[in-house]
Amino acid sequence: MITDLRLQNFRSYKDESFELSPGVNIIVGPNASGKTNLLEAILVLARGSSYRAKDSELVRFGRPWARLDGNLASGGQRTVKINNEPQPSKLYELDGKPYKRLSLATSLPVVLFEPNHLQLLAGSPERRRDYLDDLLEQTVAGYGSLRRQYRRALAQRNSLLKQPHRASQGQAFPWDVRLSQLAGQIVRARSGLAHEINSQIGSLYKKLSGAKTKVDVAYQSRWPVDNYETQMLKKLEAGFADDQLRGFTGVGPHREDLEVLFDGRPVQDTASRGEIRTAILALKIIELKIIGAARETTPLLLLDDVFSELDGKRRHALTDYLAPYQTFITTTDADLVLQSFTQKAHVIAIA
Repeated sequence: MITDLRLQNFRSYKDESFELSPGVNIIVGPNASGKTNLLEAILVLARGSSYRAKDSELVRFGRPWARLDGNLASGGQRTVKINNEPQPSKLYELDGKPYKRLSLATSLPVVLFEPNHLQLLAGSPERRRDYLDDLLEQTVAGYGSLRRQYRRALAQRNSLLKQPHRASQGQAFPWDVRLSQLAGQIVRARSGLAHEINSQIGSLYKKLSGAKTKVDVAYQSRWPVDNYETQMLKKLEAGFADDQLRGFTGVGPHREDLEVLFDGRPVQDTASRGEIRTAILALKIIELKIIGAARETTPLLLLDDVFSELDGKRRHALTDYLAPYQTFITTTDADLVLQSFTQKAHVIAIA
């Protein structure tokens, strides 16, 4: 829980400080006033990175550096320093001790709900893969490193496939082995997470919607997870020539999907806009539970300009679950948000 926050040269802020409530904080202001920038600062302080920009873009225009300072209810202090000059760098300080990267142990757990998440189920498979991977990074030690290693190995193999002087299959073999090994770990982690989500989403969806629709979630891996490495390695070897023609690796976790079914049919084919929003709301509530259980601490909840996207029934359904969490909601209409809460909320007005 963050008690106060100071932003220096961060996005649109020159030097501003904010007192934060342990309950619901409503960040209100007109469009382009800096509401989302403040929410983004909380995310960067907690997790180390933004969901919508590179580090260099977080520094106020024309300034060489940005800095965030926050105090925690536990007595801890957190600082993030971002430099664009003389060379790009980022440094974290936790209680005065420097870190180059935040690990699972040194980050604060966060659940973010932002407008692009409303496209999670009906959008591209990449969105759903990222959803699983982002959640795994917050709950499984070492998963972030595993994810980065896979990306690097995939980039190396794809670079080999695109060489103007055709590479041999023998040259690709070490990357085939490496990719397959990493892929098996990723797929088992994703599949296990999807199974956990599936165990909760059906009953929660019915509770939120009042409908009898049966909702199921399953990870769609190309091969059984128990021998994924072996099967992928065989396919990479057999499909090398085809991959060369395409110029990219055609199989692996980077090509798979999380399937969501409504009464046995793909959500993209059958669900209404309201049903999709309810399912996403259920996913976010499950995310809060999963992260809280895995980290043994209560996550922060950030809602970026999505509260108004939910109708009155869904807003009230969401607020029923917010009591245990320090929550930050951006909006242009504070009254719309306030009427959904029975408990007192702290309003932060942004001019």
